[in-house]
Amino acid sequence: MTTPPITPAPARRLGGRARSALTAAAVVLLAGSATGYALHAGNRPAGQRGAAEASFTLDGPALYFRDTATGRVAHQPLTATAGGADRTAGGPVCDRFHAAGGTALCLRAEPGVLPKTYAVVLDRQLREVSRKTLPGVPTRARVSASGQMLAWTVFATGDSYSTTGFSTRTAVLDLRTGYLVKSLEEIPLTIDGVRHHSPDVNYWGVSFARDDSRFYATVSTKGRTYLVEGNMGDWSARTLRENVECPSLSPDNTRVAFKKKVSDDPAAPWRLYVLDLRTMAETPLAETRGVDDQAAWTDDGTVAYALPGADGRASDVWTVPADGTGAPRLSVTGGSSPVAVAGAAEMP
Repeated sequence: MTTPPITPAPARRLGGRARSALTAAAVVLLAGSATGYALHAGNRPAGQRGAAEASFTLDGPALYFRDTATGRVAHQPLTATAGGADRTAGGPVCDRFHAAGGTALCLRAEPGVLPKTYAVVLDRQLREVSRKTLPGVPTRARVSASGQMLAWTVFATGDSYSTTGFSTRTAVLDLRTGYLVKSLEEIPLTIDGVRHHSPDVNYWGVSFARDDSRFYATVSTKGRTYLVEGNMGDWSARTLRENVECPSLSPDNTRVAFKKKVSDDPAAPWRLYVLDLRTMAETPLAETRGVDDQAAWTDDGTVAYALPGADGRASDVWTVPADGTGAPRLSVTGGSSPVAVAGAAEMP
């Protein structure tokens, strides 16, 4: 049963707590670490800054992804192998992309000494519906299965989850009402049964359940990361497990794919796991390389993710079975932000 739309309530108003002002040192850090990303976005050819071509829509079943060579969203059949022969180009320019339920979310970095991001909401024809301007660098994007709940994360003062002291800002938008939760840091958080208060709380990597109320995310505080189960309906969040980052809920809502820190090696600190939410048992996946991505389920048995590409490519998209068997398979050369889009008949 779908939860009623989020409406503003006194306990959820966001204006009561102001974020601490950036110090001069933090500004210098942000300018140095994130400007390169923003300048890269600003150097795109003019033809790459526009909307999707008229013939390019959300029409599956297909695997949609960001083409790293052009910055545009493309798609190919879910069963296609890497090589590009079945690739269809012409989507919008995005730095992070996700879609479900006939809605797409495109995060687009814009240049500047202090970079900013546009969170652009697109309809099934990939026409712009609305946009928000955010300070920071885009990093995570998610749309609920119904297409009605959207979440995005930007780096506010850093550009890597492998560094210490970074700051994120995660927002949630309810398209049914237009109500925007500007920062999940406002949600009451319980850790090990105790209400937690700390100025260093950061959220990222939201993944929505089918009821559009329950969600999973990462929270970090006091040098630790946790899997959080939250509820937009009663405005609460509680930790379920430590050392879980970038959760992605399976289509059947029974398991979470996530990256787990397994090493202090900054080159490969994480490995992909799947957590059974009923038994809380973890399964390491056959992908043993360090994955710094929020995995996406292509079906109930397979997850997709991006890894640095060979031959100088920024990234490639791989898939691997979700039960720990098999082996990784290269699905897209020169791609990132993978998401399986259902056929029009399956969409709301």
